[in-house]
Amino acid sequence: MSAFEDPSDAGEGFVFSEKPIQLESGEGVHLTASDGTEYLDFGASYACTPLGHCPPAVVDAVQEQAAELLYVQASYPNSARTELYERLGAVAPGDLSKVWLCNSGTEANEAAMKFARSATGREKVVATKRGFHGRTLGALAMTWKKKYRAPFEPVAGGVEFVDYGDEEALAEAVGDETAAVFLEPVQGEGGINPAGDGYLQSARDLTADAGAALVFDEIQTGMGRTGDLWACEGAGVQPDILTTAKGVASGLPLGATLCADWIADGAASHGSTFSGNPVVAAAANATLEELVANDVPGNAAKVGEYLTTQLAEAVEEHDLPVRDVRGEGLMIGVEVKRGANRYLRDLAMEHQILALPAGRSVVRLLPPLVINEGHAREVVDALTEVL
Repeated sequence: MSAFEDPSDAGEGFVFSEKPIQLESGEGVHLTASDGTEYLDFGASYACTPLGHCPPAVVDAVQEQAAELLYVQASYPNSARTELYERLGAVAPGDLSKVWLCNSGTEANEAAMKFARSATGREKVVATKRGFHGRTLGALAMTWKKKYRAPFEPVAGGVEFVDYGDEEALAEAVGDETAAVFLEPVQGEGGINPAGDGYLQSARDLTADAGAALVFDEIQTGMGRTGDLWACEGAGVQPDILTTAKGVASGLPLGATLCADWIADGAASHGSTFSGNPVVAAAANATLEELVANDVPGNAAKVGEYLTTQLAEAVEEHDLPVRDVRGEGLMIGVEVKRGANRYLRDLAMEHQILALPAGRSVVRLLPPLVINEGHAREVVDALTEVL
């Protein structure tokens, strides 16, 4: 753990004991520590490994590309990068066929903010309380939690926060001066909060009427996590801009900003030295191919429903100290009545299961999307015992 990491921070490293678990290898849904202990991974490093650890198709693609070309700047065409532009455009929701590549989720959101402001000629951005969009100064301005923003202020201006899920509050905030509305279809770090019925469609209607861009941050919800390749597809709502990262390249550093034509045509110039690194692009191409060909989102929907149902039944049967079980697909939050970290520690130390916090009181389950019902049952039994 670096000197800059806070072990209690839900957005960074989490320490289960005085001696952190040192992970050295992984295969499928399991990770192995330096002492040989094997852990069932139900955090997927914040949704970065949708296919599990070291999926053969991705490993092969990376090794093959690394032997040919490690890097060339984006001004020169490269087959791996070109394929990724085409592949992302093909699987994007609706007509979001214009793709900009970068290295992380926060960069993808920075680009989305810049594109929306330059395409509309406006400044104001509407974001939501409990939302998380990144840690660089632009994305940080749209991130709600004060502990992230306060030490680095002043951050980018022109951002107004509204309650997530409140259609009336959103309507009051969006107007002719609005450049964009940034939303997570399911809030991740904010506590695994799905958007209420009709909320995303209301946001679509409001932004369309105002001539503003609707931006969906699918950095955690994308890549099949919620049971569809993109969470917005399940809601039947198409944004003007969609951002993705985390699992798109099976954990290698890649982000992408997908745009509608009117955004791409109206946006000012933007660039990045490492945009579309060939090795990382190869990993992303293999990841996307495996996700689609094997209907991995379908497995997330099926096992996620089983896991959520079994957790809810266990809470009722054993009168567990749980306020709520919620989520979509394999993006599940178990809100407990006391701090989540103690339960996460017991899961890791007593049952060799790795999960994550989402704030102080939510146990966040974000396993690889290739888990089966047996793995889900193991987690239900272990969580029941520690609770």
